[in-house]
Amino acid sequence: MFQLPELEYDEGALEPHISRRTMEFHHGKHHRAYVEGLNAAIAGTRFETMSLEAIIIACASSDSPEERKIFNNAGQHWNHSFFWKCMRPGAGGQPVGPVATLLGDAFGGLPEFREQFIQHGKAHFGSGWLWLVMADDGLEICTTHDADTPFVEGKLPLLVCDLWEHAYYLDYQNQRAEFLARFIDQLADWRFVADALERAGLLVPDEAEAVVMPADATGNN
Repeated sequence: MFQLPELEYDEGALEPHISRRTMEFHHGKHHRAYVEGLNAAIAGTRFETMSLEAIIIACASSDSPEERKIFNNAGQHWNHSFFWKCMRPGAGGQPVGPVATLLGDAFGGLPEFREQFIQHGKAHFGSGWLWLVMADDGLEICTTHDADTPFVEGKLPLLVCDLWEHAYYLDYQNQRAEFLARFIDQLADWRFVADALERAGLLVPDEAEAVVMPADATGNN
């Protein structure tokens, strides 16, 4: 059975950008509910012994109401687990080295990526997720609705921000763009992005060592 992952930081460690109260609800209640819903939905089925990724892929295109329920809970469990790892207290800052090169090749640099990332998130209607992924032609920004996840389409997730209102409404109300700006400037963990590229064989270990300048060196507040 699947379990709620422990955070790698205290629930209050992302303040003032994400409050302890938001994290208590988001991780402790919303994410927990998806895990419990998934375990209940797969009990006694062929999915009970499958990996989370295998469950998501198997149910992604299903029209069965039971399998759609499994997919929604499984996708939300995977997406949230990935989201927690994309943030780190004192992160943000300016990527350097190979990550900066990839951002430059795809978008022109961090400022251009930041602007496009925020605009994609603002333009997304309703609930979902905002991703930086590695696709066949290089880095790209994409959004997915509800519990969808880009690895089903063969894209490698590198960074994600939650666009569901429960991720930011207590702290930012309807100011989604401000939440996205804080995420990029103060919380996005570029070392995690480099590690994801390394695990996929797209960076060698030495290249992933130094990938970020501190946030206070970039002029972002």
